[in-house]
Amino acid sequence: MCSLFLGLNQKLFLVFSIVTIPFLAGCAAHKTELPDKSSVSAVANRAADWQLAHMQSFDYVRTFRDHTENSSGWIQGAFFVGLNRWAEQTSNPRYLQALFANGETNNWKLGDKSWHADDQVIGFTYAAVAARTNNFAFITPTQKTFKEILANRVTHSLEYQSDTTGQGEATCQRRWCWCDALFMAPPVWAAVGKLTGDPAYLNYVDEEYQATIDYLFDKQEHLFYRDGRFFERRSKNDKKIFWSRGNGWVFAGLPLLIEQIPVHDPRKQKYEQLFITMAAKLITLQQPNGFWPSSLLDKDEFNVPETSGTGFMTFGLAWGINNRLLSRADYLPAVTAGWRGLISAVDESGKLGWVQQVGASPEKILQEDTQLYGVGALLLAASEVSRL
Repeated sequence: MCSLFLGLNQKLFLVFSIVTIPFLAGCAAHKTELPDKSSVSAVANRAADWQLAHMQSFDYVRTFRDHTENSSGWIQGAFFVGLNRWAEQTSNPRYLQALFANGETNNWKLGDKSWHADDQVIGFTYAAVAARTNNFAFITPTQKTFKEILANRVTHSLEYQSDTTGQGEATCQRRWCWCDALFMAPPVWAAVGKLTGDPAYLNYVDEEYQATIDYLFDKQEHLFYRDGRFFERRSKNDKKIFWSRGNGWVFAGLPLLIEQIPVHDPRKQKYEQLFITMAAKLITLQQPNGFWPSSLLDKDEFNVPETSGTGFMTFGLAWGINNRLLSRADYLPAVTAGWRGLISAVDESGKLGWVQQVGASPEKILQEDTQLYGVGALLLAASEVSRL
């Protein structure tokens, strides 16, 4: 029997009871047979190898090729977050070297718009390399940027307004006014804080993250709007629009953040509770084929597989089981179904398909569509599924 894990406190019970009934209906559809560890490694290595072999030309990417080419941008940054975790899991020297080589290529600097969350995510792998090598020089440029942000902190509205920066960005994006940012920036800030022992970084994370929760988190649906423009928008079937990858960014970013917060810091439990709340909702939205729909509340709008959101959610659920935040009995069926869905989208060469292209909302997806962040999501998922 599927039942929700409600061990933290009674308050959580009240939060989670809203989703208990659909959860019970959904979890019975999936089998719980665990994938063989060697088969997980084989798929993940094949996907990682394919992507690393295709980093010189991105003619296979349908949109935003110029953004994809940016070695310090968010697209490659998200891939390297996944590769970093898989490299640590497998101790693969070639993958570890690829991470170091990327840092050297970038001179260990963040992206050009270093104030922008998207251009900060690459710093997560810099911090990981610094921790492994005990060489904090690798995070010096990141520290410098973050100190400048702290010294000139902005407090404007999170309302998503038209571009006034002249750089194609919304005015609010000097803060975390779109949910993707919660993957891109908070884990980096927290990692730098952990390495340096300076509490200012985590203090900043907690204040800004809470502002984003207050603004974008739907307390009825337990999901994040992509940004404020979606509060009143509806899908073609008149459903609220909650983007799979957008919520995947948040859900996958939470484990990366939680791992950086000291065990006895009281703020740690807040993020664990947010993670559990989202997990309880997400598990009700998974489809029988293991995938989450691109539009989470409207499975019929784009009724095809989508691997980036599914990869992030599979990672998060598996991490929750491995870290005893989620009941293994209740959540393992969703993890195994998600993993089966993901590997069905990896062809014999290692190319991952069905990845929604760069965007801000649910869109049309083609089987041949791939992108680096999709592979990053797959590698994150593999890193936790292999530990089950």
